[in-house]
Amino acid sequence: MLCGIDEAGRGPLAGPMVVAGVVLKNPIEGLNDSKKLSEKKREKLFDEIIANSFYHIVFTDAKTLDSLGLSLCLKNSIEEIMQNVKANEYLMDGNTSFGIESLKHEIKADANYEQVSAASILAKVSRDRYMVDISSKYPNYLFEKHKGYGTKIHIEMIKEFGRSEEHRYSFKTKGIDY
Repeated sequence: MLCGIDEAGRGPLAGPMVVAGVVLKNPIEGLNDSKKLSEKKREKLFDEIIANSFYHIVFTDAKTLDSLGLSLCLKNSIEEIMQNVKANEYLMDGNTSFGIESLKHEIKADANYEQVSAASILAKVSRDRYMVDISSKYPNYLFEKHKGYGTKIHIEMIKEFGRSEEHRYSFKTKGIDY
């Protein structure tokens, strides 16, 4: 049994990083790298994945990312998934295993393995839903539109209103004084 692992939100200026691990119980039609699917398709597949898999999703907030760094946060998230989702093999999308001996990694695994595709979708949809949910608490930032990524409008809003507690202070962005 293969547990596919992928993350969403490694690079945004605000919001959590979300890592998901998935072992599929049944095949699911239409799985692919979440970035290659429409939001509507990801939302539909999310519910199907939840119903047809063993999974675990880990959120790491901006403050923890700032204090521990991305690599350690990713490693901690992967280890939590490995403790909660039992499998014979664990495969992470990307180019490193973060020092975890039993973790395999492969670039483009999210497009080549349905378990990693499913993890990619769970991570992306979970993060996007979180950003939409908090947008009413932080209306000045329009998180529901850009999901915390470094778009022009988001950078302009940070310049105007400063950072919220959802923003990452350790991320350097051109045009913003940190």
